[in-house]
Amino acid sequence: MLNFADWELSPEQQMIQGVVREFVEREAMPLMPACFEEGRFPTELIPGLAKLGLLGATIPEYGSDIDYTSYGLICQELERGDTALRSFVSVQGGLCMYPVSKYGSEKQKERYLPKMHRGEIIGCFGLTEPDHGSDPASMETRAVRDSDGSWVLNGTKMWITNGTMAHLALIWAKATDDQGETIRGFLVETDRPGFTANPVRHRLSMRASATSELVLQDCRVPGDAILPGVRGMRGPLSCLDHSRFAIAFGVVGAAMACYETALEYAKTRVQWGRPIAGFQLVQERLVDALQAITQGQLLAYQLGRLQDCGRLRPAQISLAKRANCAMALEVARSMRSVLGGNGISLEYPIIRHMANLESVYTYEGTHEIHTLVVGSDVTGLPAFR
Repeated sequence: MLNFADWELSPEQQMIQGVVREFVEREAMPLMPACFEEGRFPTELIPGLAKLGLLGATIPEYGSDIDYTSYGLICQELERGDTALRSFVSVQGGLCMYPVSKYGSEKQKERYLPKMHRGEIIGCFGLTEPDHGSDPASMETRAVRDSDGSWVLNGTKMWITNGTMAHLALIWAKATDDQGETIRGFLVETDRPGFTANPVRHRLSMRASATSELVLQDCRVPGDAILPGVRGMRGPLSCLDHSRFAIAFGVVGAAMACYETALEYAKTRVQWGRPIAGFQLVQERLVDALQAITQGQLLAYQLGRLQDCGRLRPAQISLAKRANCAMALEVARSMRSVLGGNGISLEYPIIRHMANLESVYTYEGTHEIHTLVVGSDVTGLPAFR
């Protein structure tokens, strides 16, 4: 395992990382090139992911309740296989199970969380809209309370991971109650009339992910479908912090896969009578990549340590997401060039990771938005408006 900094992990953390790496290499990696090319998520892997306890890994009582550093290592190994794998797991756990666990009623927890942990219920997180990405507070989706106590939802969500596979959608909408209008979360079972999930087609990135559009047209849900424990943007933003934490680790795994592929290729690719790994320019690329990955690993590990001791702040997550996404994308581009023309072939994973990372660089907060989050934190002067 690539760990140039020789970071000291506990025996349990090493075991968790090793088990997930073995699963990814044995079960997932043989499938991912074809899944990327065909544009489908490998649903046949879901039972295995659930059996390993990876769905809701950090959730207490209803999940695996492991430490966050271990969860980060899980995400690193999953994204070594493909971003779609890590994204599926982090959406299921961080964006769906976490808010139900944190803000849901006991009835909601008992109804959904055990089945979500077992992979029997797949969730999706409906926040982003076609015209409201970086400014989700301006969302247009509305929830109106009917006289019988139910809620009627209308709106459209876009770029939703797991959408076409989901049995349960957490939809964030502007709702009006006796305390005025605010953003609330609604647990919408996807077989309800008025709910439609459509695949987003013609994508050249994250093709193995079930990326979707959600359309709600007079979709009626019962009064107890609302998450009672949170109001306003604090709800969805706290969920995104969990998912961005996973990204900061995950992209390190993608960069590792690119580096490891380029290293092995360079040691066996012979030009001018010798392996290209023996040439100075190739070694420089490999060393620069190793250095960047090591720095990204250390940043991610520190993130895990801060989270495990309850000291992690949102701006720190933004800094790590911003830094590691940029690092991984640059490593992927550099390692692609080591392979020359072969670098654009799906026979090797680098171009797949490189394309996927273009999405990760943007989603769950663009590079520029996280720049402003950190800038606001260090100056005390918000620059969003």
